Amino acid sequence: MIETIFLLDVDNTLLDNDRVIHDIDQQFLRTFGEIGRQKYWAISEALRSDLGYVDYLGALQRYRNNSVTDPRLFAQSAFFLDYPFSQRLYPQALDALRHLQRLGRAVLVSDGDIVFQPRKIQRSGLWDAVDGRVLIYQHKEHMLADLEQRYPAQHYVMVDDKIQILSAMKKIWADRLTTVFVRQGHYALDATTVNNFPAADISIDTIAELSQVDFSVG
Repeated sequence: MIETIFLLDVDNTLLDNDRVIHDIDQQFLRTFGEIGRQKYWAISEALRSDLGYVDYLGALQRYRNNSVTDPRLFAQSAFFLDYPFSQRLYPQALDALRHLQRLGRAVLVSDGDIVFQPRKIQRSGLWDAVDGRVLIYQHKEHMLADLEQRYPAQHYVMVDDKIQILSAMKKIWADRLTTVFVRQGHYALDATTVNNFPAADISIDTIAELSQVDFSVG
């Protein structure tokens, strides 16, 4: 059994997903105008309420149901699938992964859909960086038994920008888990939410700082 496995979230942890969303928003505005943009995000939010995660392509499909013959939809679909995700990695994100893999084994654990999320991870270069060790769930904090079966270890380290997920995992794994809170992105910077949960074991301001953390201490 491996001594330590490092689990890392993707969106706003290794990759600047806030910027991706901004680019999607601006592309919709250019292609469909303000009304079309608002309609897409309303559909997306409703779908997220149903699924528990953001499904960008599913929202586009529902948007299409209202505009079946609009050829601009094909360009929007191509924008999603061909997006340059490698340009949205946070500085030194790949260096942080290389550092962790010298200490143990790194596994990407993300929430999302079955098409767009793996596409994002592949095109960003993150998939190859961890040799395909990628898990994508609807709610990863509910899938710890599956995760542990696939990647058994004596100890885990979870790196995430969502304090509520770190807290939920800590309740289950307790001392078997070291939580690392990365204060990047709009979720991590939402003080109201963050203050409602216990502090993580370790907090860092950027993913680049992960390479400086001494995990042998404590």
